[in-house]
Amino acid sequence: MSHLSRRELLRASGAGLVALAAGGALAACGDSGSGNAAGGDADKGTVTVWSWATAAAALRGVVPAFERDNPGIKVDVQDIGEPAIWDKITVGLAAGGQGLADVLHIGCDYLPGYMEKFPDGLADLSAYGADAHKDKFAKGLWPIVTGKDGHVRALPWEVNPLGFFYRKDCFDKAGIDPGSLATWDDVIATADRFKAANPGFSMIGISKTAIPDPDLDFLQSLMQLQGAFYFDLQGRITLGSPEAVRAMTVLKRMSDAGLVADAVGEHGWRNLMKDGKLAVAPMPAWAAHYLESKFPDQSGLWRLAKPPAVTAGGKRTALVNSTHLTVAASSPRRRAAWKFVEYALTRPASVNGMFTAGGVFPALTEAYTDPMYAAPGAYYGGQPVLRTFADLAADGGDPTNYSGDYARALKLASDAQTKVFLKGGDPAAVLQDAAKQLAQQTGRSTA
Repeated sequence: MSHLSRRELLRASGAGLVALAAGGALAACGDSGSGNAAGGDADKGTVTVWSWATAAAALRGVVPAFERDNPGIKVDVQDIGEPAIWDKITVGLAAGGQGLADVLHIGCDYLPGYMEKFPDGLADLSAYGADAHKDKFAKGLWPIVTGKDGHVRALPWEVNPLGFFYRKDCFDKAGIDPGSLATWDDVIATADRFKAANPGFSMIGISKTAIPDPDLDFLQSLMQLQGAFYFDLQGRITLGSPEAVRAMTVLKRMSDAGLVADAVGEHGWRNLMKDGKLAVAPMPAWAAHYLESKFPDQSGLWRLAKPPAVTAGGKRTALVNSTHLTVAASSPRRRAAWKFVEYALTRPASVNGMFTAGGVFPALTEAYTDPMYAAPGAYYGGQPVLRTFADLAADGGDPTNYSGDYARALKLASDAQTKVFLKGGDPAAVLQDAAKQLAQQTGRSTA
């Protein structure tokens, strides 16, 4: 189901991401030091910003108003490209900040690692008043941008709440009311009815062999619905936790019930979707425009609901990923850079302007009062899917710590999932073994 990452979406999509606001489509989307040891605090001059693709274009849209309201500051937004931006930021931080832009656009899977490995690399934004904005963003994001010293190192920009996209026609044929599916156990219980009414359909598609890439989006979202991940907020390993085991068990039971199609190959999931063989897409906000733009012949068939909980009475919201703006500690214009970050991300007019220009789903909850979030989406049978995602984002979720060892965890989790799919592995056994290997590789303790 990792058919297209949010970053790939930002590369592939254009300014039509939020045409829903105009009556059509939806979109959304991808330390202990002071952090200010180098650089300077100039509040004037030219501020450079590194971002990529449509996000960079959206940021440029904020510049004219910002420069008008902040005389003496000019802003140069540069599209570095993705994944090139991660190499440039990593190299710059490793070199003590040399060559970095003033403002950096960083994803949730990189930010914790940067704060761990380069504790003095990102500016202490608390020194400029960032803490005053703590309660303005979707719940669960603030711990992600806060260092171990309690100081803020970034502000949230994008948020991607998890959604439950489903084919209304398939559910209607099976007599299944999506509103009755409070848990994933409820979903699994409908397997026989669903398959009998929809021959040739599966509910979800996942590359079971993890070829060409690890396909862990669904597994991770099941953990995140329980407030868990590969690591806890202290950086301890939770890959073998009860929550992780429950997530993998749900996946195994869905596969055993015949609800999971094997999305084979590089475009496996997209091919299944194109052929009309999937009835459920448990995916976050960025995916909504992707469904519409890539599968136009399925217009009117899809709807959106809250994702089922993993346990009875459990949470039905999860923030599966996010991106942020931060200031390099090496910047000689930190105050000016902070002014731009604050202007772009704490004003509804700015974030909604970027959203409608083709940017990412805003983390700023005050933005959701805009009438565009109640606009109907023709692709979704007139359902105001922006409103659903806004409500999910406002509810928030538990913070996710990707840590600096996410890549290692990803590989071990992928191997564990493949063992469950292809070798009938026991979820608890394979995950606990993966957790032990992760501890050996990283030196981290197990929670």
